Amino acid sequence: MKRRVLVVTHGGREEAVSATRDAVAALEGAGVEILLAAEDALASELPSFELAIVLGGDGTILRAAELTRGTSVPLLGVNLGHVGFLAESERDDIGEAVRRLTAGEFDVEERGTLDVRVLEADGTVSTGWALNEAALEKVDRSRMLEVLVEVDGHPLSSFGCDGIVAATATGSTAHAFSAGGPVVWPDVDGMILVPIAAHALFARPLVVGPRSMLAVELLDRSPAAGLVTLDGRRRLEVPVGSRVEVTRSEIPVRLARLTPAPFTTRLVNKFALPVDGWRGRPNGRRPRHSGEASR
Repeated sequence: MKRRVLVVTHGGREEAVSATRDAVAALEGAGVEILLAAEDALASELPSFELAIVLGGDGTILRAAELTRGTSVPLLGVNLGHVGFLAESERDDIGEAVRRLTAGEFDVEERGTLDVRVLEADGTVSTGWALNEAALEKVDRSRMLEVLVEVDGHPLSSFGCDGIVAATATGSTAHAFSAGGPVVWPDVDGMILVPIAAHALFARPLVVGPRSMLAVELLDRSPAAGLVTLDGRRRLEVPVGSRVEVTRSEIPVRLARLTPAPFTTRLVNKFALPVDGWRGRPNGRRPRHSGEASR
């Protein structure tokens, strides 16, 4: 029985059409069965598959993460976007990327995700999940949100703001980064909370551990209702008086990696950071730690 490979692509763009054509040809050459995911495809309607290749930017990879949620299927991203932080290969490398994917010549990197619950005052509970972030935003752009932030069941601070972003380490380079949050290396198993345009003396980004729970209460005095957007794709309504709880999910997203490039290198390449003049360790010696005797 042939192995099945799911192909998820950014529809409507000429570059994506061309890249999909090349990927399909390479997959056919590898003797695998191809499943093309339609724009409105539902995970429950797809037959089982063993691998997934994603052609597009980070948004398309997030779409593929929806379709593979709860499976052990690794995603191989081929970047057709601008930054493509989650992607592993570029457009010109499709043939080699497909060859290595179907030959099993890749490592798997697991990325943590978030579980999100919205508890309304009347007892209604809505749930969702996110790979990058859960962003609480105001519905009425002319008003601000009045919120109270809680960590591990203890109140931390209340303030007015335009919104709050709760993110994974993976999402630290997405919405949270734009809001002034820290860049967190993917192997840091924690969560980030970043207030947006907060009217408060203490409203700095927070980084908490994997067993913590972040909660944001939309206070009764808030002049505006809120909306939680998950990875920019799914939404949960947050009426005034509601509570948003964010915890680490037990279900990761699995990314196929073809090269062992460290995150620092990816960061430099994706953001085109200046590193001219770097010399590294002199003579290959390890750096001396503070308190170590000079020689």
